[in-house]
Amino acid sequence: MGLEQYQGDMAMCCRCSACKFIPMQKVQGAKYSYVCPSISRYNFHAYSGGGRLNIANWMLKNGFNYTEKLLDIVKNCQMCGACGVSCNYAMDMEVLEPIQEFRIKTVEDGHTVPALDKVIENLRKNDAMVAGGRTQRGSWAKGLKLKDTTTDKVDVYYHVGCLTSFDKNMWKLAQGTARILEKAGVNFGIAGANEICCGGRAYQMGYREDFLNQAKKNMELIKKSGAKTLVTGCADCYQAFKVLYDKYKLKGDLEVLHTTEYFDRLIKEGRLKPSRKVDLSITYHDPCRLGRLGEPWIHWSGKKIPGDRFVFDPPKIYRRGTNGVYEPPREVLNSIPGVKLTEMVRIKEYAWC
Repeated sequence: MGLEQYQGDMAMCCRCSACKFIPMQKVQGAKYSYVCPSISRYNFHAYSGGGRLNIANWMLKNGFNYTEKLLDIVKNCQMCGACGVSCNYAMDMEVLEPIQEFRIKTVEDGHTVPALDKVIENLRKNDAMVAGGRTQRGSWAKGLKLKDTTTDKVDVYYHVGCLTSFDKNMWKLAQGTARILEKAGVNFGIAGANEICCGGRAYQMGYREDFLNQAKKNMELIKKSGAKTLVTGCADCYQAFKVLYDKYKLKGDLEVLHTTEYFDRLIKEGRLKPSRKVDLSITYHDPCRLGRLGEPWIHWSGKKIPGDRFVFDPPKIYRRGTNGVYEPPREVLNSIPGVKLTEMVRIKEYAWC
């Protein structure tokens, strides 16, 4: 891994600005034409996906001369992946991956953000990305008498995630999920106070080694439980376990499902049967890391064919965001009697971060 491997992709950027907007065929008006939060906020090319590629490519050739402004450009990106999806509507090149490697390099070179350093310090100390001690992590499950994956063998490992574990306002989400799994007769368990952060957020911030440390520890926990399937309701955790762990060849044969995917499966198998009518008009927002960034990782190895064309042997398959988790959440919602689902203007791979 490293920024150098993407030099060809970065050099291929022609500054067409496709990374800033939803593809023309998808635009339904000027108000919803932007796809990138960063460029819509700063309105200067350097803050776009292409702008960051141009800068990184130049620095690879001429040396990394870090300035306060440069770091501001690198850090003020939500890593939502929308730039790459819009670019890849018509192009074959990596956009988000080199931007991620650029951010990782700034961290490896010692150019970090003090506020994020504190978050990472807590991760290293408490295995969590939010404030709270280890013993508080499983408090949401007090009195539920759920299986403990550190001592019991289970089929399904339910990973709650940092935010839901420590935010009391979100405990009802984890508790409701546990009750549904019990209702369906699933042999599942939780790690409780022993659950640890997936590391996905650390990776997004550029702290690759901390991410890898968390990934390795998590896979040991899951292996100990005997679970073949991991279920999580957190989109960030989902992307970390499903995509990033696979990218670094750490996932193995573990099946990773979002709660909506698993509930959809249980409904179709007849193990869950929504029956109570709920008169509610709702809409659904596709999370970046469940949608376009939740698309499975594609392993590829080969070489670039010599010449002025960006051609590979064997052909390289690009992730375009179309194979994320889109239908299961909608099918679960539509299975509830009385619920009326109305879609937003920008949905699925073009959802606004």
